[in-house]
Amino acid sequence: MLTKKVTIGLENGLQARPAALFVQNANLYQATLTLEKDGHMANVKSIMGVMSMAPARGEQLILTAEGKDERMALEALASFIENK
Repeated sequence: MLTKKVTIGLENGLQARPAALFVQNANLYQATLTLEKDGHMANVKSIMGVMSMAPARGEQLILTAEGKDERMALEALASFIENK
């Protein structure tokens, strides 16, 4: 299992369209992926889970990946959140 603290760099946070793209990217990987914010956990492969957290620009979250392709998934998704 790998974890990384990420800061939302997306201008509008992970709302609507960016959240949908984030979830689509997450579904390319076999690893189990979660986001944690203020003790609340969400499945990264669920649009409702991600949007329910309402991640805004500048907020910090914990991204966790566990499984066969965890390193690749964690790097790609962290990059998406931080640099897009």
